Parts: sequence; C-alpha cells; structure tokens
Amino acid sequence: MLDDDYISRAIEACQSGGVIAYPTESVFGLGCLPKYEHSVTKILELKKRSVGKGLICVAADQSQLVDLVDFDALTDANEVLATWPGPTTWLIPTKKTTPRWLTGTHDTLAVRVSAYPVVQQLCEVLGPLVSTSANPQNLPPAYDSDQVSKYFLDQLDYIYPASLPLENTPTEIRHGLTGEIIRISK
Repeated sequence: MLDDDYISRAIEACQSGGVIAYPTESVFGLGCLPKYEHSVTKILELKKRSVGKGLICVAADQSQLVDLVDFDALTDANEVLATWPGPTTWLIPTKKTTPRWLTGTHDTLAVRVSAYPVVQQLCEVLGPLVSTSANPQNLPPAYDSDQVSKYFLDQLDYIYPASLPLENTPTEIRHGLTGEIIRISK
C-alpha cells in the first residue's frame, strides 16, 4: 500500500518546480515537471548528462502525452499502445511545441505509460513527469532511497523513501516508427 504522505510530499515538491527521486518499475528515477526548464537543467547537471541526449517522460495514461508527442505519426500506434501500461519506453515523433530541453538533438521523445503504482499516482495528479535513472552518468542506477541520498546528498527537493529489487533492470526502449529495439532490458 502506498503512503499518501510520501505521494503528497513528492507532488508538492514537483508543483513548486523541484526535483524529486522516486521508485519506478525498474530503478529509482529523478523527476520533475517537464514544463520547468530550470528543473530539467538541474537534473541534467546532477547526472552530468548532456542536454543533447534527451530524456524520458512517464505518464499515467496515453492522453497525458498528446501535447508532447505525435501519435498520428506512427505507422502502427497499436503496437505501442499494446505495451502500455508497462515497462516499454517508445521513441515517438514530437510536436513542434515540445521543448528541446526534453528532446535534446532528437525529433523524438522517449515516453512510457507506467503501470508502477507510485508513478501512476504521481502522474494522475501532476501529468507527465521527466524520468531518468537516479545516478550520475557512468555510475550504477540507484535501487533505494539510501543510494539516491549517497549520490545526491541534499541536492534534491524530495526523495521518496523506498527500495526496489536489485534484479530489476532499466526498461526496454524501442523506436516508434521502426519498432527497432534501442535498449534491451537485461
């Protein structure tokens, strides 16, 4: 059962433009509202990651992503929708209004409709969230709030207290136009 206080504190931090760490179906993620460029920039700085690489956005359902990506551009949208909610992330062509701080140098955005309860509850209230693994570049992803704290000390606005199984792996990423697997869940 989810702790409503933890969810409320995470929501409040995001709504005020903050950066949070939270459990996902695979590893701990760093997140913020995608509309806040300063928050996205902070995540990239914490991870020591180039803005050019782009980020992932997670949502509670497909309708939350329609302002960011163009589902009509897909040749087989049913293939994408059949994997959601679930652990598959898809690269989907963006709308002209999708911020570059999310897409980087790409004309696609990585998006996932998550079935994970914490992500579902956060996104049901907040809408889509930026979601990138909670670790500095080239270090292993965090599987619990203690590891997140070790990586980022007091640089985050909220860390959701939880732990995930160590055997979890990052989600699979596939290209929405070709179906090509970009990253396999190991």
